[in-house]
Amino acid sequence: MKNFWQITKNIVFHLLIYAAALATVAPFIWMALASFKSLDEILVYPPKWLPDEFQIENYLDAFRAAPFARFYFNSVVVAVAVTLGQLITCSMAAFAFARLKFWGREALFLIFLGTMMIPGQVTMIPSFMVLHWLGWIDSYKALIVPGLASAFGTFLLRQFFLTIPRELEDAAYIDGCSRAGVLWRIILPLSKPALATLAIFTFMGVFNDFLWALIVVNSEEMRTVQLGLAVFRDRYVTQWDKLMAGSVMATMPILLIFFFAQKYFIKGITLSGLKE
Repeated sequence: MKNFWQITKNIVFHLLIYAAALATVAPFIWMALASFKSLDEILVYPPKWLPDEFQIENYLDAFRAAPFARFYFNSVVVAVAVTLGQLITCSMAAFAFARLKFWGREALFLIFLGTMMIPGQVTMIPSFMVLHWLGWIDSYKALIVPGLASAFGTFLLRQFFLTIPRELEDAAYIDGCSRAGVLWRIILPLSKPALATLAIFTFMGVFNDFLWALIVVNSEEMRTVQLGLAVFRDRYVTQWDKLMAGSVMATMPILLIFFFAQKYFIKGITLSGLKE
């Protein structure tokens, strides 16, 4: 009898997990299928999941409707630059907070973490004013420089660095290695899961960002992919077929990166923050 209830409990638990997973992935499936439908099929009621005929032309029309190659280039350049910048700055700051002893370290770290409690929308206007004074509006500098440092990334890497045995660093110091050498040769090679996690989070956030790019970009040549999707919407009509096709194309880089780095991503999530 005990085995029966245990089996029943496991079945119900797994069914709930599958239902939650299906509810999570259903919007993406709908978007992918809608990208192959005509506009009339998308608006039909009751809605149909599968198109009567797959419209491959939606992708070609979406790519021709605007200079999406330029939009993709801008998004990739900005996302890669910000990701590399955060990996460098956050790893150095995390090493200082995790390993170096200096006056006020704990208080400074708490203040640093306190910035995570401030919504990004609050700092957008001051950041825009600073960039305007510097003459950086509508440039790569406006899209890249404000995101080169991250309190979340510093916290994530610091928690991971604390799990690395100090004996490895002591041995390196005895062999004559400098602090920079310890960070480069000891800490970073052992922190690949955390670095991959931060890279994925950062790339996803920057590549999918819409609001900040909308504020600092004026010209069409500096638009990112997310801003480029707005060409399919005007005041009275939304071209849902082309918008869905463009959205799928905008989502694919994120899915590919997660697919190839998911091992490090999951490992970094499970290992980070185990030690205080």
